[in-house]
Amino acid sequence: MLQALAHDESRERIAVGDLLAALGDRALAALLFVFAFPNVLPTPPGTSAILGAPLIFLAAQLAFGLKPWLPRVIASRSMSRADFVRLITRVAPWLARAERLLRPRWSALAAPPMEYLIGLACLLLSLVLVLPVPLGNMLPALAVSLFALGVLERDGLWVIAGAATSVVAAVVVSGVVWAMVKGAVYFITQVLGLGG
Repeated sequence: MLQALAHDESRERIAVGDLLAALGDRALAALLFVFAFPNVLPTPPGTSAILGAPLIFLAAQLAFGLKPWLPRVIASRSMSRADFVRLITRVAPWLARAERLLRPRWSALAAPPMEYLIGLACLLLSLVLVLPVPLGNMLPALAVSLFALGVLERDGLWVIAGAATSVVAAVVVSGVVWAMVKGAVYFITQVLGLGG
């Protein structure tokens, strides 16, 4: 579906809303993957902030069992078809590899009501992903990607992998934030001499 959209020469630009329409009832999990996975790869600074806003909305909808919908301000965001082709070219090989490994198993872990917990986890991870924390976007993005693929194919094993990655992401990101806070406190008290 994504490849077809990328090679539709009648379009000059691809909007987020176009992806939502093209993916239909699989849109929530598929779009979670599409917006999360580019953050796993090295990307220009600021990419996570652009891709993070749709992720927050989509994850919240998964958490509350809602149909996929995005506000116009996000749905109308677009990129040139050439940029979309480049994005899909980067994502497609990874998605193809994942599709070979995915299959329905332990499906109860990837279906409601567990799906709502997955949505909540993805929402928290998406909020972390948007924050300007060094190294703070790759692991949360990987966890969301694994969760999304698990839900998409009803594969509980991938949901477990997503949960394990979430725990690692929480440890790493909290460690980085703690180090940043300690560094700021040291700078204020020792370098600036404002510690009293």
